[in-house]
Amino acid sequence: MAASALARLIRANQPCVVLTGAGVSTESGIPDFRSPTGIWAEFDPDEYASLPAFRAEPAKVWTFYKPRIAMLTEAEPNAAHRALAELERGGLVEAIVTQNIDLLHERAGSHNLVEVHGSIRTATCPACGSSFHGRPSWRSSRTQTPLRATAAARFSSPASSFSASCYRPTRSSGAFELARRARLLLVVGSSLEVHPVAALPEETLAAGGRLAIVNKGPTPYDRRADLKLEGSAGEVLGAVADELLS
Repeated sequence: MAASALARLIRANQPCVVLTGAGVSTESGIPDFRSPTGIWAEFDPDEYASLPAFRAEPAKVWTFYKPRIAMLTEAEPNAAHRALAELERGGLVEAIVTQNIDLLHERAGSHNLVEVHGSIRTATCPACGSSFHGRPSWRSSRTQTPLRATAAARFSSPASSFSASCYRPTRSSGAFELARRARLLLVVGSSLEVHPVAALPEETLAAGGRLAIVNKGPTPYDRRADLKLEGSAGEVLGAVADELLS
């Protein structure tokens, strides 16, 4: 019944734009960050997920991130990623704005993506700006240590790891433009706590659009949403895709 209500909202309110957070990838075995059992419950983000921390102790930060980025490269898209790709192919999702860096939307077949925090495909040297592209870019294939830009002889940082510093104005403007145009913004797996992305629902609502949320746990916009669903993103979105595309 809940999935049917969401399917009706999507069908009646086009274009539909989707905003996804860490909760859409937990069913692929990727832990989230901000839940009571998330990564930041155990580690201090100021110590491991900020540019000042990286500049002070790059080896320490890379030691923290290396196994986690390796886990991202080995994860597979889940039912939620596949359902969103199917809805895009069916013309029912215009675009996906994602806070995730794991490339799982792309690998599931989604094409119109705005990766507001970048992705694991790129690492950038903070000293000289050199970028390393492709899946091996975040490590040295021989030593498994952080890459160094030859000219700067400095550790390169994972381009997507420090969300506040790697949010690019061009990505921001694209995401906000999509949110303003959306007749329905569907939030999946985001607690809507990380700004500026957390402000996207306000853009949609202010422009007269509607809001639906699929998330385990509360968000600041629950009372303003037409529909708030708790539960598995894969199960909900899979049922929605089945109903809309069958």
